[in-house]
Amino acid sequence: MTPHPTDPRISGVHRAFDRRAFLAAVTAVAAGALVPEGLAAALPQHARAAVQGSRRRIADRAGLEALVLGTAQDAGFPQVGCYTPRCERGRAEHREGRGRYVSSLALVDPEAERFYLVDATPDITRQIDAIEAPAFRRRAGERRPFDGIFLTHAHIGHYTGLALLGNEGLGIRDTPVYCTAAMADFLSSEQPWAFLVEQGRIVPTPLETGRWHSIDGVFDVQLWPVPHRDEFADTVGFLFRGPSASLLFLPDIDSWAAWERDLGEVVRSVDVALLDGSFWSIDELPGRSMDDLPHPLMRSTMDRLQAVVDSGEAGRVVFTHLNNSNPALDEGGPEQAEVARRGFEIAREGMRFSL
Repeated sequence: MTPHPTDPRISGVHRAFDRRAFLAAVTAVAAGALVPEGLAAALPQHARAAVQGSRRRIADRAGLEALVLGTAQDAGFPQVGCYTPRCERGRAEHREGRGRYVSSLALVDPEAERFYLVDATPDITRQIDAIEAPAFRRRAGERRPFDGIFLTHAHIGHYTGLALLGNEGLGIRDTPVYCTAAMADFLSSEQPWAFLVEQGRIVPTPLETGRWHSIDGVFDVQLWPVPHRDEFADTVGFLFRGPSASLLFLPDIDSWAAWERDLGEVVRSVDVALLDGSFWSIDELPGRSMDDLPHPLMRSTMDRLQAVVDSGEAGRVVFTHLNNSNPALDEGGPEQAEVARRGFEIAREGMRFSL
């Protein structure tokens, strides 16, 4: 974990003591509620700062940040053809301006006028509206919004938004797309993505896995291979390292047990881990087999990490990529309460992590 002036390793006992109070306050703010002054005052300094700063706009903040653009599984929330009460609530949230979009991040440094996209989703049109920095809006008008795009893999929610950046859409030029060699080959050889390459819209830029790469001198990144359904290319998570903190973005994996890395050691080593939270239980998809869509269950992931989280040695563990069937999508529901009680978090559009 990258040291900070308030690094929890300086006071691990303090961190274990305040974690649940901190998460309760942050959860309240993310839901649009005000944190009572008494609770905010009782929090340690780093937690108070997080609560007080959680609603600042990007343009008002200095330095590199990761901005959550989306938190849902590939097909979105609600999903096509889904009319369950949960999906109807998802539609209502969109009408109210607080809907969930497909899992994605932006890495932004407005003062340096640097902007990067992490996974290009089908929801990209509305997602990037969350990047409110004037420099980004100006650059979008110049058809060069991003300094680079990072792609985890070739499933529909993670790269098909590239189509909207091409000839019939924004019409970007010469934008590096950072990915694995297999993903770069896929983009360069399969239509319509190869047409984006031929037109000079995107430049597939393969990065070697397992080693650090400096991106424009703004931040460093490692690509970590993960086991997943690799029908068209392989799959990676991205470990981003900024001037002051690190963040792991790993929205898809078949199984933690099948991964070569120890998940407990991983969350000890980073400041923020955004992890696959697709499903809550195995009975969420009537009429379909979970074998078709293997993902670790959120409760199983929490069980695996509970001792590390309780010890205060872990960074923030935040679930993303929630399927439309996942009851943890229910605002104020028992599943969300369990996640917070156990010391974990659920990602929400607009969350920001300083890097």
